[in-house]
Amino acid sequence: MPPKEKPKEDYTLKGGRLEILVRDKESAINEIIGCLSFDLGDTPTRFPPNSPLAPQCCNNWINLLHTYSQPLLPMMHYLQPLSVYQLDSLRHQATCILSLRLDRADPPLRREVVEYMLDTGVNRWSLRRANANCERVMTCLSGIVVLWRQFDQIRHWKINSAITVLIYSLFVAMVMSPKLILTAFFLAPFVLGVRCFPKRPRHPPHMDTKLSHAETAQPDVLDEEFDSFPTSKQGEALKTRYDRLRGISGRLMIIIGDLATQLERIHALVSWRDSRATAMFLVFCLIACFLVHKVQFKYLVLVIGTYAMRPPRLRAGIPSIPQNFLRRLPAKTDSML
Repeated sequence: MPPKEKPKEDYTLKGGRLEILVRDKESAINEIIGCLSFDLGDTPTRFPPNSPLAPQCCNNWINLLHTYSQPLLPMMHYLQPLSVYQLDSLRHQATCILSLRLDRADPPLRREVVEYMLDTGVNRWSLRRANANCERVMTCLSGIVVLWRQFDQIRHWKINSAITVLIYSLFVAMVMSPKLILTAFFLAPFVLGVRCFPKRPRHPPHMDTKLSHAETAQPDVLDEEFDSFPTSKQGEALKTRYDRLRGISGRLMIIIGDLATQLERIHALVSWRDSRATAMFLVFCLIACFLVHKVQFKYLVLVIGTYAMRPPRLRAGIPSIPQNFLRRLPAKTDSML
């Protein structure tokens, strides 16, 4: 039998440079699709403090705290920061220089890979990335939403009367002893962190296709994302994209319009657009000024908290007085075409 050939190594060391070949595992012939080259002289000898390769001296908590407190960029990036247009220009120039240099490598690295690594098209519209970013925001705010829903059920006496009485008793204790507020404020993150410790990540972060919505993205969405700018599409595909973008922009326009209406109503409290409402608001502010000056602040907070957690028998199924008063104030919605 002929002797077996020795498999070629996927890495070579030449004159202080380490070259690593990248192969396509899905290909039957194990085709080479790229090459990574590292200059060992430029390789950093220090590691991040949270890296398992970090030296033992980083175990010192003082040095660790000092490392985390240092700015990420050099001082000039904060003293004379670059504008958004300058950053885009520098990113474009770096993309051109690197793509020309890596295109002459062996094997060559295409320009699309360099643009992806340098986030050249990060400012282009992508429905997939927009959905992923919205999901990231909702994931971070999910804890606050859950707490607010639970508190809303507690103050409406929907869960258990004993729990509502207990929460109200804690509220009264904090109001009467304000130093407990800061104590509870710093104790809550500590308890939350200890609770999340058993569920801590056990593996390094990696590309998450589920988080990126890469698995659920439709073909037309991906085709729109990878399209050039300006677009190279025509006809029905361009019409479909335009109609979809109009629908998303319409919902965003409604949210911005509602926000503008509420802000204009708040501004109308002192602008005398409705003279009777402004006069009543000014009289209320004057009375509240003397009341706050004469009554201790903790008693005012206690009254407001008691009113918010009042039993269902003392509630009415209509909006509160401040909401009704604010909704009657004028806005510029009717003045728009």
